[in-house]
Amino acid sequence: MQRKQNWATMVPMAAKLRFVFWGLLVACSCEAHGLRISTSHDAGGTDGAAMLATGGTGTSAAGGATSSAGTTIVLQGGFVPTDSMTVARSWHTATLLPDGKVLMAGGSGTNAPLASAELYDPTAGTFTATGSMTVERWEHTATLLPSEKVLMAGASGYASAELYDPTAGTFTATGNMTVERSAHTETLLPTGKVLLAGGNYGGVLASAELYDPTAGTFTATGNMTVEREWHTATLLPNGMVLVAGGESTLGTLASTELYDPAAGTFAATGSMTAARYAHSATLLPSGKVLIAGGWSGNTTVLAELYDPLVGTFTAAGSMTVARANHTATFLQTGMVLIVGGSDDPSAELYDEVAGTFAETGNITASRRLHTATLLDTGKVLIAGGGSDKGILASAELYE
Repeated sequence: MQRKQNWATMVPMAAKLRFVFWGLLVACSCEAHGLRISTSHDAGGTDGAAMLATGGTGTSAAGGATSSAGTTIVLQGGFVPTDSMTVARSWHTATLLPDGKVLMAGGSGTNAPLASAELYDPTAGTFTATGSMTVERWEHTATLLPSEKVLMAGASGYASAELYDPTAGTFTATGNMTVERSAHTETLLPTGKVLLAGGNYGGVLASAELYDPTAGTFTATGNMTVEREWHTATLLPNGMVLVAGGESTLGTLASTELYDPAAGTFAATGSMTAARYAHSATLLPSGKVLIAGGWSGNTTVLAELYDPLVGTFTAAGSMTVARANHTATFLQTGMVLIVGGSDDPSAELYDEVAGTFAETGNITASRRLHTATLLDTGKVLIAGGGSDKGILASAELYE
């Protein structure tokens, strides 16, 4: 089932209504380096959905500066432009390959969904085209397999999946999923199999399935306790997968659940302090999971931590800006870089030790539905996405 979209302005919506965000984006100036002082922003939203945000107080993660209530001082961190992609993309995937290059695939182009793919070479700082996928894909998922091939699965209207071979630079079809999926999650398990859960196919799905790279086939596994799309899935140190939030026919969800690969079943765990979807989830060195931002109808709690030892969530302070469809990247420094997803080009760092968020240099353009990839150099490649200027081909590096 293909859902019709206006490709120049499309954004993800829930089963009854997906996001409307292009009109919310505004032009903002960029600031790559240096001292920045800013205050928290008011939350905004559409049709009763509000991006989550509150003010914050504490010690900044960057530079050791101290913040007063609602004010953050940052002394370091910045973004610099790099080569632009060969085509503008939003809702695409970005996968770090074993050779250090990054595979950018599919997404929404300016006027239509894309089948094209390209490689970013960190050494040369350039993008070059590689083989195209067998079909155009957006709202799909991508996972690097132990074989070093990349599994591409789903998209609106497709149950198909395919593999990218970095050596040959080509895509080839693999087995079909048991059902069409888009806006789902894809998680590589310790067994080498891949868990695909939820998403949308003419309605929000509770079903899940496993991809077996050896057999090249998909088989059903236990269903989630509730249907979800635009949720997150995080592999925990104990091998279980935390599935959190999302949108469903029940509305925006605060509930979470755990997938047990050994049993092949999902079971409820503690609920988040706030219902949210289009949020981020990041595994921290402590084994806890940072849940940040997203869309919600009635709460201002921005970030929280899941503790797998006790199965509960606790508030984790607040980002400096309301965000949804942003990216969160765990850095080699031990901090989490959170980029975009707001109406201005801001970015920030989360410090688990201090338990605080602090602004870092601005991205060169406001972005949503972009990608962020930690490179072997420790830099982060930020690419594409949507802005007030439309869908972007530009890319930049955080260093």
